[in-house]
Amino acid sequence: MICILLAISIAFCNTPAEQTTKIASEEQEAPNFFPVTNYIYGQIEAIKQAGINPIKIDSSNNKTDTSWLKIENFTQAFQEFLEPNIDSSNLTHLFNESKFEDQTIDSYTFTYTAKPSLPDSMTLQRWDVYISPASNTIKRIFMVKKLSDQKELQLTWQSGQWCKTVVILTNAQGQQAVSSVQIIKWNFD
Repeated sequence: MICILLAISIAFCNTPAEQTTKIASEEQEAPNFFPVTNYIYGQIEAIKQAGINPIKIDSSNNKTDTSWLKIENFTQAFQEFLEPNIDSSNLTHLFNESKFEDQTIDSYTFTYTAKPSLPDSMTLQRWDVYISPASNTIKRIFMVKKLSDQKELQLTWQSGQWCKTVVILTNAQGQQAVSSVQIIKWNFD
């Protein structure tokens, strides 16, 4: 009987410490989001350092226009990719991270989806980061922004090569259609 009471008291004495340890480990295991915005800034800087003027292909209203993108217009051209600042310090309370190895596209995929607490003012809805398992480098970044109930923006950044912005409009009947596509290429291989 004394052994049983001793065992119960030891179990109860350890419970607060175990709970404290569990809480501390949960705090230490906070998600570490890939710093997408800093990565894209680095890519933009690499384009500038290479002295390349990217080509911009703008398709909308059944018409395609092509022009060279001047360095002084980079910030404006890539602005939708740069806001909000995506990193671990500001979005972990609004987005969940999931990771898996996708063998069909030969990449590790990190997917970030909105939590139910996402405020209406946040246009960023989700993003994916694709990493090559062979080279351990970023292959692609994909983002979805909801600019309004009728307008969605999809952003694709193909590392070291091009980026694409697709605008999708939704009509009153809920049907979606691509309104415009803009591609900026800086690798012409």
